[in-house]
Amino acid sequence: MSAIPEAYWEMIAPLIERGRVLLEAGESLHPIAFVGSSEKRTIGTVVLSTAAGDVQDTSAEQVRRAAYRLDADFVFTIMEAWGLPPEKANKYQAILEQYGSIEASPFAVDLVSFALETRQGSWVAQAEVKPKGISKRKKTFGEPRFRLFAESAEGFAALLPPPVATSQGSGALH
Repeated sequence: MSAIPEAYWEMIAPLIERGRVLLEAGESLHPIAFVGSSEKRTIGTVVLSTAAGDVQDTSAEQVRRAAYRLDADFVFTIMEAWGLPPEKANKYQAILEQYGSIEASPFAVDLVSFALETRQGSWVAQAEVKPKGISKRKKTFGEPRFRLFAESAEGFAALLPPPVATSQGSGALH
């Protein structure tokens, strides 16, 4: 498991913490993409639509446009999701067939999903959402454990524009 490069980690760690603070205050996490440049130290936001099919269509296109405008080298998304506990993950298809969705099944686990797309690869993590203390409204999550994926081509991915070519030759370093 390769660690997230420090330049990106410095920019996304406060975003992860802000998500935790919101949940602990009883707020919901709205699906959002943070589009940024680690070189310029800038971040823009795109609120993602949760309408059926929209996240992979309209929202993805909005993120791509924002990434192009900002000359972004990363996109970081945070959203709440439903998942299965590890011991039920291999029964995913059967659970979908029986209950129609993960959310409708008795095995559903509330998660926060994180994805960081860079030109060096994509890091993905999920953290289980748990009650904070005895509150029914306030929740929290532990530290997400990111896994590196060298390529991601399906779904909500390939959001970054191609790197801008420099006017000083091919850009190859010797």
